[in-house]
Amino acid sequence: MSTVTIMPSGKTVDAEIGKSLLEVILAAGEPIQHKCNGNAECGSCHIFLQSGRKSVSKIQASENQKLDSIVGVGSKSRLACQSRIVGDEDITVELLGFASGF
Repeated sequence: MSTVTIMPSGKTVDAEIGKSLLEVILAAGEPIQHKCNGNAECGSCHIFLQSGRKSVSKIQASENQKLDSIVGVGSKSRLACQSRIVGDEDITVELLGFASGF
């Protein structure tokens, strides 16, 4: 189990292995868009993975293709719907834009 810190709110939650970061963020009550229901088709759940990369699944081709079409993508960019918890290292994610409420 990993501890996930969600920025900018600073909320921390425990996350079970196998859960997506989208599931974890929504269960924590944080606002995040997810227009395609987790299918890597819309890019609306774009987040920055600030720390804990070893505890998150590796990026797959479908996610990489979608990220290539999004403005503002950086080396820490991930789609929350495609990022699964795979280890027990603590994770910090940053919610972006209007979806975060900030």
